[in-house]
Amino acid sequence: MRLIPLEIESKLRDKGLWPQTWTARAAIYVLAVDLVVFALQLLLSRFSPGTSASLAGWVSFLSFLAATLYTVIAFRWLRSQLLWRLRNRLIVTYVFIGVIPVLLLVMISLITLYLLAGQFASFVVTSEITTRLRNMESSNRAIAHQLANRFGRGQTFNAEAVAEIRPQHWEWSRRQVCAWYRNQTQPNCAGPAGVAPFDAPPFVNDNFREIVRDHGILYLRTATVIGPDPESVRVISSEPLDRSLVEEMAADLGEITLLQPKPSAAVPSVEDKNKPGITISSSGEVSGDGHWEPILTAGAIPTASSSVDPEIIFPTPLFVVDWASAKGERQRTAAMGVHTRPSVLYARLFAALGEYAPFVEYILLIIAIAFAIIELLALWIGTRLTRSITSAVAQLYEATKHVNRADFSHRITVKSNDQLATLANSFNSMTASIEGLIQEQKEKQRLEGELAIAQEVQAQLFPKEIVQLESLEVHGFCRPARTVSGDYYDFLSLNTDKMILAVGDVSGKGISAALLMATIHSAVRAYSIEGIPLLREPAAVGAAAGSGLMLASEINNSEVSPAALLGLLNHQLIESTPEAKYATLFLGIYDGSTRRLTYSNGGHLPPILISEDGSSRQLSCSGTVVGLLENVDYPEATIQLQRGDLFIAYSDGVTEPENDYGEFGEERLIQIVRENRHLPLTRITELVTAAVDDWIGDNEQPDDVTLVLARAR
Repeated sequence: MRLIPLEIESKLRDKGLWPQTWTARAAIYVLAVDLVVFALQLLLSRFSPGTSASLAGWVSFLSFLAATLYTVIAFRWLRSQLLWRLRNRLIVTYVFIGVIPVLLLVMISLITLYLLAGQFASFVVTSEITTRLRNMESSNRAIAHQLANRFGRGQTFNAEAVAEIRPQHWEWSRRQVCAWYRNQTQPNCAGPAGVAPFDAPPFVNDNFREIVRDHGILYLRTATVIGPDPESVRVISSEPLDRSLVEEMAADLGEITLLQPKPSAAVPSVEDKNKPGITISSSGEVSGDGHWEPILTAGAIPTASSSVDPEIIFPTPLFVVDWASAKGERQRTAAMGVHTRPSVLYARLFAALGEYAPFVEYILLIIAIAFAIIELLALWIGTRLTRSITSAVAQLYEATKHVNRADFSHRITVKSNDQLATLANSFNSMTASIEGLIQEQKEKQRLEGELAIAQEVQAQLFPKEIVQLESLEVHGFCRPARTVSGDYYDFLSLNTDKMILAVGDVSGKGISAALLMATIHSAVRAYSIEGIPLLREPAAVGAAAGSGLMLASEINNSEVSPAALLGLLNHQLIESTPEAKYATLFLGIYDGSTRRLTYSNGGHLPPILISEDGSSRQLSCSGTVVGLLENVDYPEATIQLQRGDLFIAYSDGVTEPENDYGEFGEERLIQIVRENRHLPLTRITELVTAAVDDWIGDNEQPDDVTLVLARAR
């Protein structure tokens, strides 16, 4: 049972609203189920709130599924609408091939530059720290050697000795130096007043240079150990990594923030012990929970030098050694964030160039402008090319619409010299050719109609009902090679005992041959009828046609002569047809009372007479063709027919067809007729034409096939 009537479905299909894909059908079904469940939920909410709440999840799920399906449908519809035009497709292609890669390259470049700038800023700060540590290490090594020399000379080892050797310039005003000789446990220290001395951990048994955390405070410390135990001298220099030191490093750079893991009171689980930022001492003390907090902030964010001078924030982890640990392992328990701008980093990076630094800016600016110009030029060229392609396709599309409306006169305007222009020219040439072919087709149809009429008219010229004589049975057959034929045959009964047999072949084929055939047909019939006005005139026909013709009075008072008829026809054709047109014509008059056949031949193939016993002979009396030469005498001959004699007259379309074995030939014709001479004349005709067709095979019939048979009885 159909839920939707066919009429409604048909209207929806016509308007394009009927779902065609399974996605559209599924979306409609899911939405319908969702609405039903939602209505059921509203209905149950009044009577059974618990059941209604259980349906809420299904409503949400079905709504989400329907929204997803309709989103897919909307995307497909939008894609089909936008990408139907070739211009939009090319634009999308250009965006994916040209624009998006450029944007990605620009983004990658900006991200790379940002990371490099941040890394460079961090490198500046870490390099400053490393430089201070190396300076402290070199000074510390000098202090250690001086102390070792003093102790070697037996001088007293105490804090005053350390203070005397400790450097006095301003960099060391914040640094504390502690020394141990042999296995002393208490250090001899010299440094700023009020600073408590620090201990020497077990892991400091060789040269040392690191950032350390001692009692929660970060220090820069270096250690130098000279000599083997127990005569070793151990010297450690320390400088706090505090605000004043950070401000020195942040000068002309930006804002620097030191970070450390945020303390956590709870002891982490086993799974949390390996998380980054968490350090657990040997005693189980937790030094971080994965979150960071600032220790101190020094410096200030530089002022932007231009609108394209953004802020750069880049954190860098610091490896810190816990001074209280036994092994002195380096851990990432501190971090440093640098907040600066590209202009400051640029000034630092090219500081060595001095006054030539702006030239680098100009060079970079010129390169950027050149790249921008190239990109804009590429965009302009791509747009122009796209418009040229889409315009050509649009013109072709409009042209096809004209062709679909059978308007072949429309031409595409060609303004370029490329492959699309060649395509447009080909289209114009095609439509012009089609327009010409249509005109030719119309002309051909008109000619075919005229030929059909001519064929009907010509068919009426051939004898339809033949009056058979008592002593002579006749039959004729003509099959044109084209629509109309240039061959001719006729049977004219003069009286109950006399009949004219005519067989002819006009030169050429087609309409011209058919017209000349009609002329011959009319003339033969006109000249062969006794008592016509021309034959009653006393003037000699030969005065116009030549001395070889009979007088009209003679024709009127005596029997009709085949030679005289040929002479009249020859004169008529010469007067009424072009010089190149002529015909071959055989005329014979059979007299049934005497069984005699009087004939004259104007260049036609000699007829054949086959006797009852099977012997054959040609009627060889012949003259020239009719319609070609003036003053021609045509010979005439008479033969006596016996009962059973078979007369055969034919055109060259019977004997001259060829195949790989040569012509069909007269001998083959005679053989077929001789073997079947006792059959009806229509059957003999069928056998002869069938043999000719087999001989021709699949080839086109080369000429008209005409066959006239007469049997004496």
